[in-house]
Amino acid sequence: MAAPSGWRRDGNLPNELTSFVGRTRLLTILRQRLREHRLVTVTGIGGVGKSRTALRVAHQMRDQFRDGVWFADIARQRDPGMLRHTINSALGIADQSSRSPEETLVEWLNDREVLLVIDACEHVTEACARLFEDLLTRVSGLTILATSRHSLNARGEHTVTVPPLALPGSVPGENVFTNEALMLFAERAGAAVPGFELDERNVSSVSELCRRLDGIPLAIELAAVRLRALSVEQMIDLLADRFSLLAGASRTALPRHQTLRTAIGWSHELCEPAERLLWARLSVFAGDFELDAAHYVCAGDNLPHENIVDLISSLVEKSILLSSGTPSGHRYRLIDTLRDYGEEWLKHLNEKERIRERHRDYYLQLALKSEEAWSGARQVYWHVRMRHEHDNVRVALDYCLNTPGEVVSGLRLLSSLWFMWVACGLAREGRLYLEKTLELSPEPCPERCKALWVLSYINSAQGNITGAIEAAEKCSAEAVRIGDSGAVILATKMLGTAAFLQSDLHKASALLGVAIEFHKSGRELNPGLLPSIVELSMVLLMQGDPGEAETLLRDCITVCTQRGELWLRSYAIYALASVSQAMGRPVEAMSNAREALRLKGYFHDVLGVGLAIEVVARQALEANQPELASRLMGGGQAHWRTFGLPQLGSPFFNAEHDRCVKECKELLGEQAHEEAFAAGKKLSLEELIALALGEHGQETVADPLPQG
Repeated sequence: MAAPSGWRRDGNLPNELTSFVGRTRLLTILRQRLREHRLVTVTGIGGVGKSRTALRVAHQMRDQFRDGVWFADIARQRDPGMLRHTINSALGIADQSSRSPEETLVEWLNDREVLLVIDACEHVTEACARLFEDLLTRVSGLTILATSRHSLNARGEHTVTVPPLALPGSVPGENVFTNEALMLFAERAGAAVPGFELDERNVSSVSELCRRLDGIPLAIELAAVRLRALSVEQMIDLLADRFSLLAGASRTALPRHQTLRTAIGWSHELCEPAERLLWARLSVFAGDFELDAAHYVCAGDNLPHENIVDLISSLVEKSILLSSGTPSGHRYRLIDTLRDYGEEWLKHLNEKERIRERHRDYYLQLALKSEEAWSGARQVYWHVRMRHEHDNVRVALDYCLNTPGEVVSGLRLLSSLWFMWVACGLAREGRLYLEKTLELSPEPCPERCKALWVLSYINSAQGNITGAIEAAEKCSAEAVRIGDSGAVILATKMLGTAAFLQSDLHKASALLGVAIEFHKSGRELNPGLLPSIVELSMVLLMQGDPGEAETLLRDCITVCTQRGELWLRSYAIYALASVSQAMGRPVEAMSNAREALRLKGYFHDVLGVGLAIEVVARQALEANQPELASRLMGGGQAHWRTFGLPQLGSPFFNAEHDRCVKECKELLGEQAHEEAFAAGKKLSLEELIALALGEHGQETVADPLPQG
């Protein structure tokens, strides 16, 4: 069973997509600084290779940190208030709780020995400095490697500046063929033009080109790709003309950042007009994007739809776009420096707002499509797909929140992604966005009503029952005012969920029963009929009627199976495990709980994992394995405290947990239980799941991802 992002012990460090050339001394210095200091910032101008250098040294040192190397790219983050949450999300921390993101990150890092790599801090330097100081003060096993165009000015910070590559002839007696700038050019030129070799015939010209490019790696790489169309000598002539035009001064007086802009601008001019226009329009995307998105957002107005594929391919060949395959499809991205340049041209063309609106429209349509398809056979695909689209969803939401007249569209986008916030480990982010957007749109309307019941759903998942009730009651009142009967019923369902978690069983039974009756004719999967059935079955179990609960659950599982639905099915199977446990069928209870865990492995559903772990622990205890039960509960509690309120704050679930702990102590003794419990707390979530499945120490692989 493959673990979702963020569950691995060794970290989430991205692969290096190109070979790393030179920088031997710099890498040695960085490794030494990271051994001596807990906060090291790699600084330097754009395009000089800060990110690549940090990534290379992180890969070299990954074995030196017991709990791995973890990476967060914050290049597109401009809101200091969202910094901690952005890092949590990048690390795969599926925090469903209502606690502050500061506490969540600290608790996740506690008792871990990790290297945290935070890339592109220059836009939020003050917030980064405060965060890093706080984390390093409170977490003893943490080391931070940051990249920024300038120092963060944080306490305890040690900076290492990445200089341009040494220029040919700058070192007396140097063998020019071992010069780093020339080696980089030769490496990239060989990839762009098979058969290219650096030799006696071209070494002088290549040396002059690298000198004119100031040894800036990005500029050199862009130049190497131009060999497909131009000779080295032609490039030198073009650069000479550009320098004369821009600088009007001696070559040595030209600032290095201007050199980079010159190299990018020169590459821009060598693109065809349609390629330049596409480059500018693609700058609206955050992170990576799929071909369909490029078609929708960028085609039209001088870019025919049928030309987009060829233009994308051309930009990939020219190293403007990076291309990579993912489980959800092939994706493309602009590196930040080239995206910034494209964005400037988009502004110059007076197209920025129109393209941003197209971008928002695409991701709103995608969100609506994913919501409609969520409960079917492609559920895993949509989970993975929307996690990939996370950065672009944020950009679309930013447009809605900061553009007059677009707030209602923001509510539609947010509420259609209810499954992303509840099922994919992004509850806090969904809640923050919903609260902010609802505040900006106070007048009752269908979009606001839907957003309110989604907010209630999220609050329930976080164990914030008071907030869940408040949002559901507000939804119901406003829905009555505007005649939205569907929202009234869904608000009723959410109030039933809150009553269930409070163990107000009569109220829960009545409210959930209303939701079931309303949805029975359509047998709607989410978030109407079947979630109500799962919750009502647990109410029946609490009321001492496991037989009726089992009947409801088996019907629910049948419907889910017929439609290929996995996420809700995993909850129904978990609930069936609880019923089997209550009815004295331990083998069946263990089998069902493990099956629920296997299904949850496809999603980032940490709360569901916590619930199922408790059933497995109970069955381990019944099978006279109290040490295993203690370890499972220790791991479950450690992760649950990080990701949410343990046992959702439910009196019923808490009582079951406390009873299991008490029995473990009686069988093992206080000290042995505490030792096993502590050992469980040290397990990664992946290891905890493997332990519960009886596969601890074995490599587990999920079934192939359904394609879409």
